[in-house]
Amino acid sequence: MNDSGKLVLRLALGLLVLLHGIAKLRHGIGAITGMVGGAGLPAWVAYGVYIGEVAAPLMVIAGWYARIGGAIIAINMLFAFGLAHLGHLFELGPVGGWALELQGMYLASALAVAMIGPGRYGLNER
Repeated sequence: MNDSGKLVLRLALGLLVLLHGIAKLRHGIGAITGMVGGAGLPAWVAYGVYIGEVAAPLMVIAGWYARIGGAIIAINMLFAFGLAHLGHLFELGPVGGWALELQGMYLASALAVAMIGPGRYGLNER
């Protein structure tokens, strides 16, 4: 059962983050480049979103170096918090939940995958 739970966690995190990456592949990262530049970082840093939202989720889904993939997604989410969501960090949404609950869940799930690994239903156990 433990390994089945890890699989569910990996698939949920990986697929949901990957959808964001696919949107960026289809529509570009112009908005991300603007946010990165606005924070005083070089524009090339924006391309890291492809690693954090395409490559890392695929690693997590496959269970291939899933701990590394989870850590990359967590770093990606910290960048998202810092660049796009900092103003909402202490806000509640219209129905009472944390305004950043989705981002928070992605971050927590990514940290969990990085800590517990992929389980036996992955390409490797790392």
